[in-house]
Amino acid sequence: MDPSRRSVSLGVVVLTMGDRERELEALLESVAAQEGDAAAVVVLGQGVGLPELPAGVAGVELAENLGIPGGRNAGVRWLRERGGVDVVVVLDDDGLLPRTDTLRLVREAFAGNPRLGVVGFRIVDEEGRTLRRHVPRLGGADPAESGPVTTYLGGAHAIRMSVIEEVGDFPAEFFYAHEETDFAWRALDAGWEIHYRTDLLLRHPRTEASRHAVYYRNTGRNRVWLAKRRLPAVLVPVYLASWAAYTLVQRPPLHGLRAWWAGFFEGVRVPCPPRRPMRWRTVWRMARLGRPPVI
Repeated sequence: MDPSRRSVSLGVVVLTMGDRERELEALLESVAAQEGDAAAVVVLGQGVGLPELPAGVAGVELAENLGIPGGRNAGVRWLRERGGVDVVVVLDDDGLLPRTDTLRLVREAFAGNPRLGVVGFRIVDEEGRTLRRHVPRLGGADPAESGPVTTYLGGAHAIRMSVIEEVGDFPAEFFYAHEETDFAWRALDAGWEIHYRTDLLLRHPRTEASRHAVYYRNTGRNRVWLAKRRLPAVLVPVYLASWAAYTLVQRPPLHGLRAWWAGFFEGVRVPCPPRRPMRWRTVWRMARLGRPPVI
């Protein structure tokens, strides 16, 4: 990195439900151990009280659980009011940064590419493996290959603050599931780049997404909302048909399938404005990156 280039200032946002105190403590220790200038760190309690936090870490106790996108929006607002933050880093409260150079590499990535809008980390389990669903490419292709992608992982990522200012907040109405894709499509449509970096690691316990009670319902509903909000009209039925077929092939449990369809039809029935479809050149750009917005 050119030493004359202005250093990139980082802010770290962590959401918690108050049920992972030991994991949260370990995460904050790993953030404090990072090389270079200290990041501004804020922990937000989603309708819960916060434990005692380390010196230099701010705590915000939200009156209610705002969901993942709503909580992140609150964290971004706190950093914006504090001022001086160029890039927002979002980390799961049960994750851990196993390397001490991670935030330095984030700074260098954004300083070196003015069109870089979002960087997704590689998430690994306790044995250093990456689950297929944690690779932001079709088919879970080679988790060890960095490069440009069309989406990113919610549990560990960094976003340039100016991108949020340009394209808007995370969709709070989604509450949980696919809020990253909605944001990613807006960022791509505005001309920003999204990169997946395998040297930026977050260690995270091996879990299944379906552990969340609202997983199936919100996944079905938010897929519909995503398509209605962001896709050209002709692609909406194609996208939804492909995801319905994919869901059936995965053979979820009967209760999960019922919840998924209930969410799907809720998404059809209930509006979630605004509708701002991406441009066709963005569709083509996503296709060239290996993931057209119909799959």
